[in-house]
Amino acid sequence: MSINYGSRRLVVGAHYGLRDWLAQRVTGVIMALFTVLVMAQVLLTSGPIGYEQWSGIFASQWMKTLTFAVIVSMLYHAWVGMREIAMDYIQPVYTRLAFQVFAIVWLVGCAGWAIQVLWRL
Repeated sequence: MSINYGSRRLVVGAHYGLRDWLAQRVTGVIMALFTVLVMAQVLLTSGPIGYEQWSGIFASQWMKTLTFAVIVSMLYHAWVGMREIAMDYIQPVYTRLAFQVFAIVWLVGCAGWAIQVLWRL
């Protein structure tokens, strides 16, 4: 004879904690290091910075690849933050789903725009 002490509780989203915390920190460090690198290049450029100098910073393939990695990091960083805000503060499920769908579409649009700008240089 088995005794049932209640239904099994399914905890949704509990496994995200450490992974998302770590992802926020790692992507934040990547973005900060990239900012320092770009600021160093800007500050070490002699004379006024025009379009030619600015596009020269991003002209090399390694800088385009690094910038793409930073864009991906920024999008993931933003997604984790927006998802956590939605899970914590938006209670109606359909409103939360609409917010998350909007956030995904917006972030994908930003990624497309950023890639288009980056590879047009």
